[in-house]
Amino acid sequence: MQQTVVINVVGLTTTILQDSELFLHQWLKKNGYLSIVEPVLPALTCSAQTTYLTGKWPSEHGIVGNGWYDRSDAEIKMWKQSNKLIQSPRIWDLAREIDPTFTCANLFWWYNMYSDADFTVTPRPQYWADGQKKPDSYSKPANLRDRLQSELGVFPLFDFWGPKTTIRSSEWIAKASKLVYEWYNPTLTLIYLPHLDYCCQKYAPKAPEIDKEVKDIDKVCKDLIEFYENNGVQVIVLSEYGITKVTEPIHINRFLRTQGYLQIREERGLELLDTGECKAFALADHQIAHIYVKDKREIPELKKLLEKIPGVAKVLDDTGKKAHHLNHERAGNLVLVANQDSWFTYYYWLDDNKAPDFARTVEIHKKTGYDPVELFLDPKKKLILPRIIFKLIRKKLGFRTLMNVIPLDATLVKGSHGCTPENDADKPIFISKTVASEKIESTSICQHILDTIFKSPVNASKK
Repeated sequence: MQQTVVINVVGLTTTILQDSELFLHQWLKKNGYLSIVEPVLPALTCSAQTTYLTGKWPSEHGIVGNGWYDRSDAEIKMWKQSNKLIQSPRIWDLAREIDPTFTCANLFWWYNMYSDADFTVTPRPQYWADGQKKPDSYSKPANLRDRLQSELGVFPLFDFWGPKTTIRSSEWIAKASKLVYEWYNPTLTLIYLPHLDYCCQKYAPKAPEIDKEVKDIDKVCKDLIEFYENNGVQVIVLSEYGITKVTEPIHINRFLRTQGYLQIREERGLELLDTGECKAFALADHQIAHIYVKDKREIPELKKLLEKIPGVAKVLDDTGKKAHHLNHERAGNLVLVANQDSWFTYYYWLDDNKAPDFARTVEIHKKTGYDPVELFLDPKKKLILPRIIFKLIRKKLGFRTLMNVIPLDATLVKGSHGCTPENDADKPIFISKTVASEKIESTSICQHILDTIFKSPVNASKK
């Protein structure tokens, strides 16, 4: 078997790689082939990664987004981590059928917990009873977490997501990956480097602020690639999706509310979405929105209404979902796809004074969908940094304190993903020494990785 590492540089596209000064640009020119990946729909973290690792569509593996509505317990389930949620064999299962001695290390790819991969590490904060959230990670074997922390310190969770996001989280993951290789020598190593993802959502992919961030992640990739190649490991670099500039947030739940579909409960003067009683509501996920409908007889009329919303490119019913491989029971009764310059918010309140208390916090599980505004500090709050320091001191002293520093201004978000971009330059990429096709499907990546590990011949001549 050929030892292989797959480095997932989220948001990497041919547009970004055009800079000839980048190590990745030079490495590609000397060492590999680049293929444009036709992204899976939805082009979202969990769906894309699962498609890459199974070779199956969402209709088969069941990961229809970064979360979905569980109709049985009437709850939104966002960013769950159990690998048991995937309903198709994973790449490590397929590889072991070929050679039982195969081993796999999964460093921060999603659905990391309780998988049959041999070595895993993933973010897993501690939630203390007094309201504090502490950075931490989860690993298999369990002592791997302790070994990594003794070498690298605690995983920098607040640099991984939120307004404090920096390159530090990707640097930590890269260093951990090298240690895991040295300690366990796995056949396949999967590495997730998220840094560009958050920067491009915050500033837009071609904004001047991105230049430094691209160089930072390029430096991390250089260190990783040189390390693995010096150890005789075959390197594959890929991305899950490209990010496009957005200017138009679509408040899909507010629209449904004005049309009489939402059910709202008021508690302490604040509004909560009562999903189990809603005639219809949206789970917003970047440029995708799953619409869950209580009475299926209302679907045709609702579809007509949704098709009229500016910024909505497609409304997929059962026929449309099947055509796009989204016909799974977890998917919404209707699935909306935004234009590439628009994205869906989860907001359902009409008055910001009645927004729920968690709306102004980093809270990825309670919100009715994904909230990229969590990348920002509220520009309307004066002395925001001293406020945060004061709140942190109170937390450390044991007082419960609401970290309500996130704005409610969706126009701050400048980049998004989820739909299929119009231009190939905005699509994800696959770089290897063995795949020379100009374009490949997302579902073919699993087999391409297996071919690399088991030394299948190059499938085309170099261009």
